[in-house]
This record gives sequence, structure tokens and C-alpha cells, in this order.
Amino acid sequence: MLEQIETRNQENLVQFDVFAGEPKPANETTVVVIPCYNEERFIGSVVLKAREYADYVIVVDDGSADATAAIARSAGAIVVEHEKNSGKAIAMNTAFKKALEFDPKVVVAMDGDWQHMPEELPVVSAPILNDEADLVVGSRYLENTSEVPLKRIIGHWGLNAVINTLSGVTVTDSQSGFRAFSKLAVEKISFGSAGFTVESEMQFMAADHKLKVMEVPITIRYLDAPKRSVIKQGMQVLNGVLKLVSQHRPLLFFGVPGILSLLIGLGLGFAVMDAYQAGGNFPTLLTLGAALLLINGTVATFTGIILHTLRGYVVEYVSR
Repeated sequence: MLEQIETRNQENLVQFDVFAGEPKPANETTVVVIPCYNEERFIGSVVLKAREYADYVIVVDDGSADATAAIARSAGAIVVEHEKNSGKAIAMNTAFKKALEFDPKVVVAMDGDWQHMPEELPVVSAPILNDEADLVVGSRYLENTSEVPLKRIIGHWGLNAVINTLSGVTVTDSQSGFRAFSKLAVEKISFGSAGFTVESEMQFMAADHKLKVMEVPITIRYLDAPKRSVIKQGMQVLNGVLKLVSQHRPLLFFGVPGILSLLIGLGLGFAVMDAYQAGGNFPTLLTLGAALLLINGTVATFTGIILHTLRGYVVEYVSR
């Protein structure tokens, strides 16, 4: 780690990198966080290059079975190791907690597989440093700079439509892992999702905490074949998004199906009454169907209302 020499002038505190010798305001500290799992092939290069644009680089080794941690440490990163693989959400929580120890102006998250270009760190972090945003998403779709496989384009288009609509925050690349955060955003965001829904969860939390979101163009490099099936990963993300909707938008998740169930149940109820008036008997299956739909609709609707109310109090309390 580069030795930091601090000195105070008449106006503000400045830091001097003893190698670069150029002063920078102390409140503009840039921290890069890289959650990793078995990335020994590229992590050293990513860390070395990222250090050219950041004050600190933090690598969270999420239970890797290879030399990811040792190589990252040798390259100059601050390494936090998980004993077992816990998923990206837990790794990001660990990274954010560690980053806050350095009182950062901006925290930038990127992948350790060399898909993201460290040279674009200044582009992604600029809106935060200029106090223009709390969350900056690096998008591969703002400019035609990335050769994105067609399967990914189709999958991303579908996920963008779903997540943008349900979260209330619109971006062109909801699955981008190259993002920058203000200190406020890092303090507010805590991931509870698992699997590959971390990026999607950010949009819901950005809406909850009224964080200002911006996008900047980035380039994604596809050097190798996908580590996992694109379709399988897409289904995992979609499943995770449904869980996020139940947690962040309970009135929508429970209330809408509940109201539909009530309406259908009422319709069947009127049909039951008509059948009774015509024949003097209640049709068994129709009666049971109407009763079940009415009960289910009532329970779901009130569940949505109660959870929506409770969530409102929780979000308001956390935002204080």
C-alpha cells in the first residue's frame, strides 16, 4: 500500500502520494471494491491497473479454491477473505463495510474477470466526485462500444423491462456490475438477495432511499465463453427479481393477484347464486371454487396492505 503523507494548508486537508507527488483533496478518496470467486487468472492485472486510478483497492475473496487472494494481495490490494463461498450479495456487503473505513468520496464496484476496463474508472466515478449522482451505472448499451452476444442482448432487454417497471428506476443496463456509489449510497445499501440479483436489488433500494441514479457508457470485453448458461442465469435472475418484488413492492406482489382473485371469486359467486335460483341447489365445484378464490383474494389483499404499511415505516426509519 502506498504510504500517505497528510499535511494541512490554509483551506483544506490534502493527501500526497509519495510516488506520484501530486496533492488531492482528502474528501475525494476513491475506493475500488472487487468481489471475487476463483479469479486467479486476471485478478492481479485488474488490481494493478485499478490502483492507477484509485486510492485503495479492496478485493473480497469469496471462498475461492485457487490463488485469488494471494495474487490480489501481491498486486497491492487490501484482501478480505471469506472462509466459504457465500454469494455476491454477502461479498458486496463485506466490501462496502470495509470501504467505509477509508471515509470514501466514491466507491466503485467492478468484476475481477477483466471484463470491465479499469481505464474507465474515471468515467464511472466522475458523476459522484462532481456531486451529480449517488449511484452511477456503467452501461454497455449507451454507446456501441461492446460486442454483446445476441442472447445476452435479448435477455438483458427482457430483464431491463421487468426490473425498470417494477423498481421505478429506469436504466439501460440493469445487469451491469461496473458501478459507482457515493458514501451516502454505500451507507444506505445493504444487500439481502442471493445469487445474481445484486444489481437488480440496487434499483429497488435506490428508489426506496431516493438516491439519484445516472448512467455512463462503458465497454465490456467478452474474452471467454460464459461461465454458466445464459438462459439458466437469466431464469435465476428473474426468480430473484420476483423475490425482490415481494420484499420491496408487497402491495403489488400480493395486492394485485389478491384483487384479481376477489373479482374472479365474486364472478363465480354470482354464477352460483344464479344456479341456485334456477335449480334450487348449489353446484359443489363452482361453490368451492368461488369460496376458495374469495378467501385467497381477501388474505392476499390484506397481506399486501399490511406489509406495504410496515415496509413504509421501516424505510422511513432507516432513511433518517
